[in-house]
Amino acid sequence: MKPLLSLLSPAGAGARLNVLIFHRVLAQPDPLFPDEVDAARFDEILGWVKSWFNVLPLDEAARRLADGSLPARAAVLTFDDGYADNHDIALPLLRRHGLPCSFFVATGFLDGGRMWNDTLIESIRRSALPTLDLRGLQDGRGDDLGQHVLGDTAHRRAAIAALIGRVKYLPPEPRLACVNAIATRAEVAPPDDLMMTGAQVRALRAAGMQIGAHTVSHPILATLQPQQAADEIARSRDVLQALLGEKVGLFAYPNGKPGSDYLPDVHPGIVRELGFDAAVSTRWAAARRGDDIFQIPRFTPWDRSRLKFGLRLLRNLAH
Repeated sequence: MKPLLSLLSPAGAGARLNVLIFHRVLAQPDPLFPDEVDAARFDEILGWVKSWFNVLPLDEAARRLADGSLPARAAVLTFDDGYADNHDIALPLLRRHGLPCSFFVATGFLDGGRMWNDTLIESIRRSALPTLDLRGLQDGRGDDLGQHVLGDTAHRRAAIAALIGRVKYLPPEPRLACVNAIATRAEVAPPDDLMMTGAQVRALRAAGMQIGAHTVSHPILATLQPQQAADEIARSRDVLQALLGEKVGLFAYPNGKPGSDYLPDVHPGIVRELGFDAAVSTRWAAARRGDDIFQIPRFTPWDRSRLKFGLRLLRNLAH
């Protein structure tokens, strides 16, 4: 694998940068989300990545991408959102493998907060009701959310998938109100320990990891006015800078798809004007010299075998 990776990502001006994105590392596999990375699988992935790539901190990689000095087979590891398992489970594995990583934190959920999607997911996971009646609640298009059977894991998985897509593009405050209403209808009090504390963020940094901003409330930036978007971005940076006592120069766009989640002709300019050094999206590709360092693409193969995982990374480099 290494010779092929070196061919597609040589050192210097012709280098290409693979940036991998993760969100959670679970202690054990989750029947509701069988494809979510658990500790054993993350450990395996880190072993593959370490054997194939030269893994760099994101700020260094962005600088070297811009000036054409990346090493062959350059890669970066990143996490989005700020889940507590990033500290509790991912960090010990990263340290064991000796790999750097950047963690993008949505600051509004620190110290007992909860992301809107987790309120929805945990309400459906934990509800004892056979059917969840959401009639009278509306999605982003104004359509009724209807009724959802919760008879078994497959039904619950289907309900989550259907509702996440329909609630995602509501504005932040109506979205929060909607998922709180879903929790009430489900007769569930969702957990409040899913996200990191400020102390855990500091511990990540003390362990040599990088911390980046990810807005306050994780909104779809494309749905906000530019000044609202700038406020979300700046306030998240300011909270993290106060927490860590240092500059925070990295940013990740929430959800991160150009066009639908952020506007390439608007938001990278805002991030640049706010003084950030680089930003990452979730567009599938490998970055090349000359690409906008405020829209660095990210990708992670989902394959479970070493060969298929590596082949998909090769295809991403060739994209």
